[in-house]
Amino acid sequence: MGTTPDAVIEVERLTKRYGKLTAVDDLSFSVSRGSVTGFLGPNGAGKSTTLRAILGLANPTSGRTRVFGTDYRRLPDAPLRVGAVLEASDFHPGRSGRDHLRSLALAAGIPFSRVEDVLLLVELEAAAGRRVKGYSLGMRQRLGLASALLGEPELLVLDEPANGLDPEGMRWLRDFLRAFAANGGSVLVSSHVLAEVEQTVDRVVIINHGRFVAEAALAELTARVTSTVRVRSPEPDRLAGLLTADGATVTVVGDALLSVSGTPASRVGEVAAENGVVLHELVSEETSLEEAFLALTQDEEAAS
Repeated sequence: MGTTPDAVIEVERLTKRYGKLTAVDDLSFSVSRGSVTGFLGPNGAGKSTTLRAILGLANPTSGRTRVFGTDYRRLPDAPLRVGAVLEASDFHPGRSGRDHLRSLALAAGIPFSRVEDVLLLVELEAAAGRRVKGYSLGMRQRLGLASALLGEPELLVLDEPANGLDPEGMRWLRDFLRAFAANGGSVLVSSHVLAEVEQTVDRVVIINHGRFVAEAALAELTARVTSTVRVRSPEPDRLAGLLTADGATVTVVGDALLSVSGTPASRVGEVAAENGVVLHELVSEETSLEEAFLALTQDEEAAS
């Protein structure tokens, strides 16, 4: 497989084994420039192992990963071009948040003025002088993100960054990641908070048991799973018969209310109009990311 145009991350037939345990199994996907890509899978699916392989922290058993077209460990100025957060607890508990960032800046040759910039960026300036051991999990997440942003990176790789964030913090993170991508940055973010991911990402990669399940734009992925149409009519039985004859699957939900699958809302309306059936309600109920995720991973379980 050659280099994919506009791909900032490429994972090519990656396999990682630990003894008899296969954590990642022949996995391939890519992350495009200027996008926020959600990396999803059940606990133990191999997400963290994959991220570690991408960042050169785990050697592949076979296959390879590339960042900006090369092995991460050979990437010039890698700490400046790529910001990563894999652990929200990788801090010296006795140091203040500001001192933690200054130690990282010193090691990377980054001026201390950038420390103050990122503290403001993640809205942690008020707590910057406190020791990290007194930080909440959400504050540690923000400090981790500040660490990743020190080098003004082009790419962020984040493992469960929403853990410990309150609703306001989640909204802040969502807005930040969207703005980062809008300004030309790229993000690969693993998460199990699917409702939040759905509001943040452009594309989704799903794995299960270390194996590839799906990779697609968010809208395309949810469209793969059958959506339903809610329709209400004073002639529910007659309409149900007409729709069934047209190839739809119809379930009577309640008095005068039907749930229709296997056909779009536009076709339900056409069938009703062609046969003079009055409709009081016609609503297409879109599939959520959570529903698509569960359906696809369950299908993968059944096929394995």
